[in-house]
Amino acid sequence: MSQTRLLITGGAGFIGANLVRAALTAETYTVRVVDDFSTGLEANLAGLPVEVVRCSILDEPTLRRAVAGMDAVVHLAALPSVARSVADPLGSHRVNTTGTLNVLEAARHTGVRQVVVASSSSVYGGNPVLPKHELAWTRPLSPYAVTKLATEAYALAYQESFGMSTLAFRFFNVYGPGQRHDHAYAAVVPRFVHAALTGEPAVVHGDGLQSRDFTYVDTVCQVLLDAVWREVSHPQPVNLAYGTRTDLRSVIAEIETVLGREIEVRHAPPRPGDVRHSQAENVTLRKLFPDVVPTPLPVGLRATIDWFRTQTTSAAPVAAR
Repeated sequence: MSQTRLLITGGAGFIGANLVRAALTAETYTVRVVDDFSTGLEANLAGLPVEVVRCSILDEPTLRRAVAGMDAVVHLAALPSVARSVADPLGSHRVNTTGTLNVLEAARHTGVRQVVVASSSSVYGGNPVLPKHELAWTRPLSPYAVTKLATEAYALAYQESFGMSTLAFRFFNVYGPGQRHDHAYAAVVPRFVHAALTGEPAVVHGDGLQSRDFTYVDTVCQVLLDAVWREVSHPQPVNLAYGTRTDLRSVIAEIETVLGREIEVRHAPPRPGDVRHSQAENVTLRKLFPDVVPTPLPVGLRATIDWFRTQTTSAAPVAAR
């Protein structure tokens, strides 16, 4: 059986490095990674049989050479974080919006069969309706959310304008082993887990009743690889989450259950641009990917905690993004 030649942008980041490993485990892919290591880490790919092209997705000539000869592209490279985008809107726009356009153009001009892009649940923003259906109206509340709306819009426009096979996933609070806790824009799960394991207080922005549809990274990787293998395309964005809704206080309580002890909590002011509640409508996802069984939050949190336990302060930095 011939192997699928897969390019992963942002392949040294949290989701990217997990996807690289999942693809190699499947043994049906040859993998090339594009990453400028601004947020990803070389250590995440150490020892893996992948070709690494060190470049920014804003470097059009190098990017086009990297994309050439590939069968599919999974585009994960981005500057993540709502808070980061509020601090630097132009930086987020350049990487997330212009960078996505560069990836699509490189794929179009080199004849790549399929491009899968990562959007975000943040595009729903001020829409209060739950669960979030893909055809519901969007109202981004942060520059980051705007860039992700542009990301998916460009991918879907390339279907119509150029006949490309594209798929735009809206990610919902992905978590799991390898996610960084040690930077200003870290997500809540790695921050909470690291704090719990080191005896530090878990910092909660706001009252902790804000809720999210947490999705384990292995589940995300299963869906992405299934999409690539079967060359799935869809004319609308697709929520990549399974309709759960967990507030941050409950996440902390679940971590306490795993550890068998209480965690000190410290509250901080809410962050500008943060969405109050998020929950996916998953009918389209289950229809397109019926064989993928999501990992429940307690199982995923336990695996994440087990991974963090293997890390020490003297070890290499944990995986990025």
